Amino acid sequence: MNILDGLNDVQKMAIEHGDGPLLLLAGAGSGKTRVLTHRIAYLVREKGIPPMNILAVTFTNKAADEMKIRLRELIGPVQSGLLWVSTFHSACVRFLRGDIEKLNLKYNRNFTIYDTTDQMVLMKQVLDELKLDTKRFSAGAMISAISSAKNNLKDFESYAKSASGFFEQKVSDAYKQYQLHLRENNALDFDDLLVLTVRLFEECPDVIGFYQDKFRHILIDEYQDTNHAQYRITNLLAKKHRNICVVGDDDQSIYRWRGADIRNILDFERDYEDAMVYRLEQNYRSTKNILEAAHNVVINNIRRKEKKLWTENEIGQKIACYNASDEKGEAQFISDIIGKLCSDGRYGYNDFAILYRMNAQSRAIENMLRVNRIPYTVVGGLKFYERMEIKDIIAYLRILLNRNDSISLERIINVPTRHIGKTTINKLKEFAYTEGYTLYETLENVELVPDLQNRAKEAIKKFIKVIEVINPQKNPSIVIKDVLDKTGYIQALQEENTIESQSRIENSKELISEAVEFEKRQENPQEVTLASFLEGVTLKSDIDNWNEQEKKVSLMTLHSSKGLEFRIVFLTGLDEGIFPS
Repeated sequence: MNILDGLNDVQKMAIEHGDGPLLLLAGAGSGKTRVLTHRIAYLVREKGIPPMNILAVTFTNKAADEMKIRLRELIGPVQSGLLWVSTFHSACVRFLRGDIEKLNLKYNRNFTIYDTTDQMVLMKQVLDELKLDTKRFSAGAMISAISSAKNNLKDFESYAKSASGFFEQKVSDAYKQYQLHLRENNALDFDDLLVLTVRLFEECPDVIGFYQDKFRHILIDEYQDTNHAQYRITNLLAKKHRNICVVGDDDQSIYRWRGADIRNILDFERDYEDAMVYRLEQNYRSTKNILEAAHNVVINNIRRKEKKLWTENEIGQKIACYNASDEKGEAQFISDIIGKLCSDGRYGYNDFAILYRMNAQSRAIENMLRVNRIPYTVVGGLKFYERMEIKDIIAYLRILLNRNDSISLERIINVPTRHIGKTTINKLKEFAYTEGYTLYETLENVELVPDLQNRAKEAIKKFIKVIEVINPQKNPSIVIKDVLDKTGYIQALQEENTIESQSRIENSKELISEAVEFEKRQENPQEVTLASFLEGVTLKSDIDNWNEQEKKVSLMTLHSSKGLEFRIVFLTGLDEGIFPS
């Protein structure tokens, strides 16, 4: 097929751009993903760029997977399998797995990636150690402050120097202790993946030199959503060849609260004075009415890149406005409309999206949908990987790869029950702290720990034997089966014999199925590893778990809905103080 077939003139010019920096200002629904994938195909097929010399970065695994599928169709499975197409965090994991030990920070390449739940557990431990009042200094507030510092590349030492006021001084103390425990556990949080990659590139000339040589062309999607650390990584990688293509839209910058810096896209032409700029302004998704309404909102933005979307689509229906007396009335109206439109077969439930600013706003809507028996799914609700049994199994898998991970170890040392109680665990932790052991090393030397009952010692020895006998080098699905079998996890649930335990057994089996699907998706057999599987699990975003084919109404925040499309959308909670805040 001809790479340029079906594209408009501006899209063609962007795809055929030669060497040098390129900025694509791509409005919503303007076909930016198509331009990105076709540009990559153009570089490979027409310019002869080896696919292993191209790096493409997106912001969600879902977007990365979609890009891989399109590229497989354009350049074939062999060549597409050689491309680096991933999220920022996934790319950083690959960089760090290879070279993190060069930083001399006591990390090794088998590090664990802590998700938000793990971070909360660790921070609560830190607050307890520092004897800080959790009503004044919540774990969530501390993690948020530390994350903000990391996004701006401030380590705990530089943060301490600039800390002013009582709260920041306590954050500084918690930051230092938090990082100390992360290193002891050979664990990184999401922000560390970015921060340590910057350090690796800045402190190890051989590493950055290798990747600068390797990546002759770099393409970054959603550039308006990059934070300072991601900006540094991008520019360090592109410094040699300067063949950097960034795609974004300052009008869609909605992640400032998460550290995104809109100046990265606004100042791209300052960073690269010879940059070519193309504006993708033709919209293929929306009606004229929708575009006009959107334009009337964004023209009020301060310091924006000038652009106006247009479309050849129909004028479309006018935007309807309904004034409800309260949230219950709003939910009733939405439920009635969905029920009416689906009753005659013109629409399916998956044609509808209900959007809100905060997750808490979904309660009244969910209640009304349940009353009216309308099936729905909440994007960002209780996720499969947050269920207790799944977290247990994941903790076992982590320990198989990283014995230093005390958060995971403490979670599963008595799961299923081995009569290793809280008192015993506290004695083990106290001994580990006093003797300078890791928690796992303490278990291995349990005979040295004073004041432990023989029953507890024997249980610990059996636990260690179970861990040592499971081989983590097998395919992930096989390792999970071994964990469920050899730890007695499934047997314990079967003996419990309740509706809840049966559900947990089914979820455990579903995790095996997920692992099998993961194994099938990997084009490179070397990537079928337990470490890669765990990375995919940990780095999943809310939208990665959403199934657009599921015959259900989708409920989600505005942030989660970015880039998606539905036939009918309800925008709820348009009240002063809520939206806008």
